Amino acid sequence: MCTPLRVPSTEACSSPDPRLRRHAFGFLEVIDRPTPEALRDYYARTYYQAGQLSFRTCYSDQERGVIQQRVTQRAERALQLLGHERLGHLLDVGCGEGFVLKDFAERGWTVSGMDYSLAGVQGINPDMAEHVTQGDVFALLEQALVSKQTYDLIWLGNVLEHVLDPVALLHTLHRLVAPGGLLVVTVPNDGSAYQEDLFDSGAIDRRFWIALPDHLSYFTADSLRSTATATGWETRDILGDFPVDLFLAHPGSNYVANPNKGGEAHLARLKLEALIGQAGTTSANRFYSALAEVGLGRNLTAFLRPVIA
Repeated sequence: MCTPLRVPSTEACSSPDPRLRRHAFGFLEVIDRPTPEALRDYYARTYYQAGQLSFRTCYSDQERGVIQQRVTQRAERALQLLGHERLGHLLDVGCGEGFVLKDFAERGWTVSGMDYSLAGVQGINPDMAEHVTQGDVFALLEQALVSKQTYDLIWLGNVLEHVLDPVALLHTLHRLVAPGGLLVVTVPNDGSAYQEDLFDSGAIDRRFWIALPDHLSYFTADSLRSTATATGWETRDILGDFPVDLFLAHPGSNYVANPNKGGEAHLARLKLEALIGQAGTTSANRFYSALAEVGLGRNLTAFLRPVIA
């Protein structure tokens, strides 16, 4: 039976794929899950070093410009919610290549990062490596709890989908955000009505977004908001990012059906994102917020404020 907790009507209680099950809070999760030890080893030894997924050993100037634009757009929305003149302490959990650390350090913030590996930040933003602690992220978060450390802003960029227990992680971070602070969470927008329509119509022959063993949980805007509410957070805003998977609706640009189209789709995305950014951060963020509202955006970024009981 379905749990009585309200799940948005666009998300049935059953899973559309036998590899996944529906959590009580609405998101999808992998049934056959790795052990904690196997997961730690994968990220410490393989993930960044092998250049997997979107992480690279180098970026073109165009790519770096668009990445910086994305960080700026999200950072400006976070600062707007916090109060623009406020300086504070940022913790970037799973800080990867260090783009967010660098942006906030240049704004005058105190910055700290933690990750299983230093390879990403050392390769792309080596001047930020001194601000990063390498190790088991969950053990490091427990140490922060024991020391009663709090942060004005916690950044969780493309991490929640990777962990074995995203609900527990959100509970832990709730205890680390300072009063009046904010948590920024970015996840892929996966398991969406649009993706299922692509699959049902035959535009794609597989649910390409199920990425094992990397992604263990799959969120839409609705299920991310429901999960946030259930773990003690108020959702202040959700931004989509550029919906590159719109290209999948046209056979001439369908990079799942024809992987040779992937490079062209990527370059088109960079060009279009740069053009949207030219409208200014405020206008771009209004556009990206509207995308999330209608269920689009390849990634979703939620801005969460802790609810104090």
